Amino acid sequence: MTGQGVVSPVGTKVDKFWAALKNGDSGLGPITFYEVTDDLRCKIAGEVHDFDVQKDVGNIDVVRADRFSQLATKAAMEAVEQSGIKDLLAKDGSRTACIIGSGSGGLTTLETGYRDLYRDKIMRTNPLTLLRTLGSSAAAHVSMMYNITGPTFGVVSACATGSHAMGLVYQMIKYGQIDAGIAGGSEASLNWGAQRSWEALFVLSNTGCFPFSKKRNGTILSEGSGIMVLEEYEHAKARGANILAEIMGFGMTADAGDMVHPKVEGAAGAMQIALDDAGLKAEQIDYINAHGTATKTNDVTETNAIKSVFGDAAYDVSISSTKSMHGHMLGGGSLVEGAACIKAMHDNFIPPTINLNDPDPDCDLDYTPNEGREREVTYTMNNSLAFGGLNTVAIFGPAPK
Repeated sequence: MTGQGVVSPVGTKVDKFWAALKNGDSGLGPITFYEVTDDLRCKIAGEVHDFDVQKDVGNIDVVRADRFSQLATKAAMEAVEQSGIKDLLAKDGSRTACIIGSGSGGLTTLETGYRDLYRDKIMRTNPLTLLRTLGSSAAAHVSMMYNITGPTFGVVSACATGSHAMGLVYQMIKYGQIDAGIAGGSEASLNWGAQRSWEALFVLSNTGCFPFSKKRNGTILSEGSGIMVLEEYEHAKARGANILAEIMGFGMTADAGDMVHPKVEGAAGAMQIALDDAGLKAEQIDYINAHGTATKTNDVTETNAIKSVFGDAAYDVSISSTKSMHGHMLGGGSLVEGAACIKAMHDNFIPPTINLNDPDPDCDLDYTPNEGREREVTYTMNNSLAFGGLNTVAIFGPAPK
């Protein structure tokens, strides 16, 4: 991995994002993006305030795109700049992939279109409505910006989307189909209709995000994007790239059970596959960035899945849910959390799970409550356990020497 980019409620750009996590800062607060909130039960969200598409991106096609494509492009710009691969792509992008997904695509564009048609009786929507809503539009915009002519598409798997995108690029490189790839996910579905839909499922909190706590009562929706540049090792080495980390292993499973009630076996299976792919034992993992949504079912299920795979080592590994600070970015979240894993390795520091003053006794592992801590970190694991029982697990290690 030679580049990473982050747009999140606690900061745009990786260094700002990481500094906020280390400090235990929260990016969650009262909704300001839309006017009508009186009839909402949950009035809290994770909004990105330090992003201006005109100033931060400038590309006219992206300025006209849906916000999820704008956030993805901004994160991709940071990742590509850090990787130093831009000039190489300008010459030939045929051996490079661009796989960037979204859980719901241009949902705010759809809401705007329906409002215009049905409430305001405007008989024609914006001419770009169709193009803005496509779940593949973020990948298309980034591929056009960087002349990527290899495999380019979006993936959809709810909150495992970004991780699935990374896993696909990882496997394409592993089997020689491409030399490099831009991978990730993006979400910008903070609108009135989405909030009402999530409220109807009774999985949102109206008080805050409290992963692994007895008082947890739901997650908090947020927006953001996480993007990584992956390269085959010899390809990166030959051009003198600064290698940030190695993707050691990747696992993915499906529960085949229920849309909202996860299974221990599905999550545990993905963890074990990732460990086997990496050639590592569970006790070698130093840090797990947990899915940790702060819902009643997920947190206990994930705890038991970790115990199932790690055995006695489950009580030695450091774990945290950074969602406690940046909220649930849905399809954009998994590689933002992956960036936290990489920075944890670089700084030998475990970010905290904030708001964890009264742990659930059924969640009895080391979830790094309230304050981060220093620890030697060599290998990290990133769990993404999505609605529908769609599970991904990635393992990161230090750059090869």
